[in-house]
Amino acid sequence: RQLAKQILKDPEEISVAISKPAEGVTQKVIMAHEEQKVKLVQHVLGDKDDFNSIIIFCSTKKKVEKLARKLKQKGYACQGISSDYEQDAREEALRDFRSGKTRIMVATDVMSRGIDIKGIDLVINYDVPGDAEDYVHRIGRTARAKTEGMAVTLVCPDDMFKFSKIERLIDRELDKEQPPKHLGEGPQWRGPSGKGKGRKNSKNKREDKPRKDKSRSDKSRGDRKDRKPRQDRKKEKSKNRLLYEALPNPKAEVVS
Repeated sequence: RQLAKQILKDPEEISVAISKPAEGVTQKVIMAHEEQKVKLVQHVLGDKDDFNSIIIFCSTKKKVEKLARKLKQKGYACQGISSDYEQDAREEALRDFRSGKTRIMVATDVMSRGIDIKGIDLVINYDVPGDAEDYVHRIGRTARAKTEGMAVTLVCPDDMFKFSKIERLIDRELDKEQPPKHLGEGPQWRGPSGKGKGRKNSKNKREDKPRKDKSRSDKSRGDRKDRKPRQDRKKEKSKNRLLYEALPNPKAEVVS
C-alpha cells in the first residue's frame, strides 16, 4: 500500500471484506497429540448417527488415504477425495456424498471452496489449516443458508501458532477442551508461542562464558615498542629499492 502511494498518482484501493464464520456454526477445539487424533475422530463421530453428513479435512493426501482406510475398517460409510483422484472418481465420490450413500467424506482443501453440498452438519479439522482464511472456508461447508452445524478442530502442539492466527482472524478466543480421560491427556495450550521456547537460555549461556583479558587487537599488534616510526620505515624501504635497481642484472644478455 505504501509503495503504491509513492509511485502512483491518485491510486484507487479495493478492499475485500475478511471472511467470518457463519453464526450458526458451533466451534469446538480439542487439544490432541498426533497419535490421539484417529481415536478422537471416532469419539466425535460416536456410535449413533447424530450427524447425517460429515466432512473431515486433512492437510495431506497421505493422511486422507490413511484416515479413510481406518474409518472404513471400523465400519463407517466413508470415502476419501483429493487432487490425486481422477476427475471421474471425484465426481462419483461427490455424487455418493450428496445422495447420502457416503456419510463421511475425508478430503484435502480441494473440498473447502467452490463445492456446494447442502445438509453438511459436521466439519472436523483433523489438521489445522496453514492459512487462517482456509479455516473459515472449511467450516463454512456447514451451517449454510441459516442452518446450524458444528465444527471440531483437533490442535496438536505443532499447530498452536497457526490456530492462534485463526483466532486473531475471527476475533474470538475459543475454549480448548481436553480429550476424554480414556484417550489420555492432551497437550496444554501455550498460545501463540507454541514450541518457540527452545532457545530461552541461550543468551545467558553466552554471557556466562569468561572473556580473556587481552583483546584481539592487542594480540595482532604484539610488542611494538621497539619498532621505528612509520615515516622512517618508508624512507628506508625506498632507499633499499634504489640500491637494488642500481645493481647489475646477472641474467641480462651481453651485446657486443
